[in-house]
Amino acid sequence: MTDAQTTGAHLRAAERDRPATASTRRLVLLGTGAAGATVLLAACGTGSTGGNSSGSDFSDNPAPAGSAGTGDGGSPGPGSVIAAVADVPEGGGVITSAFVVTQPVAGTFKAFTKVCTHKGCDVSKIDSGVIVCPCHGSKYSIETGEPTNGPATKPLAETAVRVDGDNIVVA
Repeated sequence: MTDAQTTGAHLRAAERDRPATASTRRLVLLGTGAAGATVLLAACGTGSTGGNSSGSDFSDNPAPAGSAGTGDGGSPGPGSVIAAVADVPEGGGVITSAFVVTQPVAGTFKAFTKVCTHKGCDVSKIDSGVIVCPCHGSKYSIETGEPTNGPATKPLAETAVRVDGDNIVVA
């Protein structure tokens, strides 16, 4: 037998006696890849809550107007000022920190949640008698809060308001 044959046979015998390092490495790499894929899929998952354009949480079923996000830790109570009469144009409205306040006809004021009922984005403007959501193009009536253009199918929740002097307050 030559030296090359002896060395080759010796190495094959040593490989049989050595633990399966190649299989162990493969298992570690496969496990690491599976863990990474799990983390990636979890991060890309969807749910019923998420962030809107201002970074706050939203739900597919938003709470009524003024129920959160008002800066005082809850809903403005009866008598809370939400806008000045002079700031709300006839046939239009204003968007405050918690509400869309409109004046569809002279002297009639309405307040709606500013959270779109489609996916929870905040509406962004009032234009030509409609409240507009920038995320998917939903539009709502300034008089009723009903959607006039989808994809939203539910109306904006309304909060009763009244005029108190120069202010619009929660009724």
